[in-house]
Amino acid sequence: MARRVSRVNTGEEEIELNMTPMLDVVFILLIFFIVTSVFIKEPGVDTTRPDAMTEEDRNPSMLIAVTAENEVWVNRRVYEMNELRGVIEQLLQENPKGRAMIQGDEGANIGLILDVQELLIEMDVEVHISTLQT
Repeated sequence: MARRVSRVNTGEEEIELNMTPMLDVVFILLIFFIVTSVFIKEPGVDTTRPDAMTEEDRNPSMLIAVTAENEVWVNRRVYEMNELRGVIEQLLQENPKGRAMIQGDEGANIGLILDVQELLIEMDVEVHISTLQT
């Protein structure tokens, strides 16, 4: 890495400012913040959701969407109910303290949404449901 040096003449003395240690610290902090950030797995489909959310509902690590066609979306893929347990186990391995939010479309079957919720509760995952009814 090239050294960035600035020289300042103050009369008879020559003072050298070395910026390299400061730049190293900035890059180390940048890497630290990137490594410690949490990434949310998006479901991959847009659902009609309510406008208002509470503070505790804003930070889930897993989003599960149930569409009006009764498809269950996780991480941009459609899954059947019998495949969902394995997908959630994999997401829990990435983040053991993960919280889940089920985004139910207004035309989705409430029974399917409750089946997904029951599965998450069996797996000891904190669950919140976000639906819009008109």
